[in-house]
Amino acid sequence: MTRNLLLGEPSKEQENVYNIVKEAQQKSLEAVFAGKSVVDVDMTARDIIKYYGYGEYFGHGLGHGVGLEIHEAPTLGPKGTETLSPGMAVTIEPGIYLPGKFGVRIEDLVLVTESGYEVLSSSNKDLIII
Repeated sequence: MTRNLLLGEPSKEQENVYNIVKEAQQKSLEAVFAGKSVVDVDMTARDIIKYYGYGEYFGHGLGHGVGLEIHEAPTLGPKGTETLSPGMAVTIEPGIYLPGKFGVRIEDLVLVTESGYEVLSSSNKDLIII
């Protein structure tokens, strides 16, 4: 699970990027269900981030399986080959990283179910300002 903390008030750009990542993460969660291609789930987030002009700043896959190892199949990314199955535990973690400025990632661990997904993390996804 990944959440974001900010010291002081966010700039317009920080707030905008945070909201884009949050939207991409929520839409990606909604795309998780048994039988869905991992590439299609990844593209859900990637398309949203590209739409807002930050595509080049999302340089990793959307997520990965979690089991006996923290990083294992399936790989939710543009080169993934798997299909989601009930019982898989996967991360959904889009991010935008602006070199020399800041980065935003929102990550949850989810369980793939017959009818969709169950989020296993339970923290609020609002930007935490300290």
